Parts: sequence; structure tokens; C-alpha cells
Amino acid sequence: MISVVIPLYNKASFIEETLRSVFNQSYANYEIIVVDDGSTDNGPEIVGQLKNARLRLISQPNSGVSVARNTGIREARGEYIAFLDADDIWKPDYLQTQNDLITRYPQCDVFVTKYEFMNENGQVTPVPINKLPFSSEDGLLTNYFQVAACSYPPIWTGCVVVRKKVFEEIGYFPKGIKLGEDLITWAKLACRCRIAYSRKVCASYVFLSAKSRLQNDKAPDKNNYVGTEFRRLANTYPIPYLSNTAALWHKSRMVTFLQFGHRKEARDEFSQIRSYIRPKKKDLFWYLISFFPATVAKWVIAHKK
Repeated sequence: MISVVIPLYNKASFIEETLRSVFNQSYANYEIIVVDDGSTDNGPEIVGQLKNARLRLISQPNSGVSVARNTGIREARGEYIAFLDADDIWKPDYLQTQNDLITRYPQCDVFVTKYEFMNENGQVTPVPINKLPFSSEDGLLTNYFQVAACSYPPIWTGCVVVRKKVFEEIGYFPKGIKLGEDLITWAKLACRCRIAYSRKVCASYVFLSAKSRLQNDKAPDKNNYVGTEFRRLANTYPIPYLSNTAALWHKSRMVTFLQFGHRKEARDEFSQIRSYIRPKKKDLFWYLISFFPATVAKWVIAHKK
């Protein structure tokens, strides 16, 4: 059985459509665990009104998305865990495609399908995934970090199924992390597990409006847990392109720090990039921008987006 874990926090406008996309799956051997993480809207009430024998609602005080996912994993009855955020959706054949991967690649612990971007109006944008090591419809993703370093991440929360026992080995999702808690979890899995991948687009990452994203934007956490974990992985596992993927994390932080006018922190992130790889021209550009007044850096970032 596949256990579907959905963390819920103030997503009343989206949760019903998300759950409907699970109810409509062609594959039937699953359960749904919605973990309400202290929502202040009526999202939990909407879930409670959807009568479905496979659906369970668990409530906890607001503790963050990682804790909510970890709660769902521990409560799961299935051997395999699927994740879905409360504002994203699956195509009807998602779980069937994942089950096919599980059957075809029993040596694997992680199973992934391709995904797409979708805006709130339903407009779809394909997600480029480059350097896949096979030409068939599915296969083993033996070069996760190379793919992650040259395209969009091949693993996203809504397109991955993981064998439950693996989370006991990697320590579950890290608590108290504002951003990147999923990225470092997938990196840990990629270091330790075999990954089966399907080119079939079965999941939709729904983007919030620009206004909503702006309201949710925050400066990076100066306690860089994700960066520390990337360093530990790079020192432990001699995997090609792991360093490139870690450098991308620090580049993202560098640009975001500049966006918020934190120039010294941006330069510190550039030093981290240099410790992994030879910086690219774009990295040098952002480093130079960090010496300009904060207003100039913000203007450049705004006009390059």
C-alpha cells in the first residue's frame, strides 16, 4: 500500500481540489493522511466534510512542514510514502505509474515521475529535466546530482515515493528549516538509495500568484543548516556533481541575500561557492553587485527577473 502524506496549513482555497486529484487515481491501494499543522482557516473543516474511507485527518500544533510530514510518515500504514502539498495536484495515473516503477525496479527505494509547472489559471509550463542517463520511458536515475546541477531538480515533493523504512536511516525531514528542507532530504536519499525515474508527466506543481509569492518571500536563515548538510554529504560521498549542486544552493542564497540588501552575507555565500567549484561568470557578476549600494543591487535583481 502507498500512504499519501499531505501537510495542511492555511490552504483552504486549494485542499479540496488537491484531495480530489488523489480520490480520482486509477490505482486504488492507497491511504491519505492529512496532517493539519495548526491551520487558522477552515481547511481542516473542508477535509472533514470529504467523506472517504481512505482519508484520515490528524491535527497538531503549528510546528512546520517538516514536522507535519514526519508525523504523516510515522502514522502511515503503507510500505511506501507519497508526498503531496496541499495546493498541488496529481494526474489520475500518478500512483499507478509509481506502482509500476515499484514493480519494475524492486532494487530501488526512491521512485520519481516527471512533473510540470501550473499557474493558478491552469496554464502549464513544461519542466526541463536534462542529462537523464537512459533513453527509454523509464530507468535508473544514476546521476541525480548531474541532472540537478544542469536543470530543474529531478525530484520535487509531489512527484516522489519513498520506501518508508529509509526515513529511519536518514533521520526524516529536518525540523525548523524555513527553506530547502526537502532539497537536502532528496540529496540525502540520492547519496544512499537507488532511484527509479519515469519520463511520464504525472504531477503538477501549482505556482501561487506573484503577489502571494511576494508576501511569502523571506530572507534566508543565517543558520544555514542545508549548507552544512551539503558540506557533510560532499565530505562523505565522493559523488560526481554533488559539489555543483551544493554550489547552486549557495548561489540561490547569495542572490536572495542581495535582494534583501544583505551584502556581506551575499559575499559569504560567494566564498562557499568558491569552496566547491570555480565560480561562473554569473556568480562573479552577483559578487561584484554585492559591493554596490543595496538599492542598486535590488534594482538589478528586479530588472533581471
